[in-house]
Order: sequence, then structure tokens, then C-alpha cells
Amino acid sequence: MKSVTKPYRPISWPTKGAGGDTGSWRAHRPVIDTQICSKCQLCWVYCPEAVIDRREITIDYRYCKGCGVCATECPTGAISMEKEE
Repeated sequence: MKSVTKPYRPISWPTKGAGGDTGSWRAHRPVIDTQICSKCQLCWVYCPEAVIDRREITIDYRYCKGCGVCATECPTGAISMEKEE
């Protein structure tokens, strides 16, 4: 009898806005310096809210909760966390 291997599939995918509009209560926001961004897309990979556009490397601040994961994972330091005004 032949063994059948099923392809790996995630249980769920993060979707933009799943946590609701978070822009009103965020304390810090990530800001991308496009001059030093290498477009490696690691910020997109690690963003728990799926608010980073992987092609443009832009952030949808309506749904960004300001957790700072993208800034932590950025290998070039192109993302900084700035205090929300």
C-alpha cells in the first residue's frame, strides 16, 4: 500500500482588520524608512495583523496595533517605532 502525503496547510491565515480598527488606541506606530528598506518582506511575514502590503511595503494604519514585531524583525533597521500623536 502506498503512503499518501498531504500538503502542509495552515490552520488559519491572518486577515487585515480581523481585530477591528485599532488606530485609535495605538501608542506607537511603525514607520518605514524607504531609503534603507531592502524589501526583504520579513515585516510582512511576521506581522500578526497582516497590515503590511508585501509589494509596496506600506502599512495600513487603520488596523495596525503598533506591536513592533515588524521593527524587531527588520534586518536593516528600516522600521522604527514612533510615538503616536
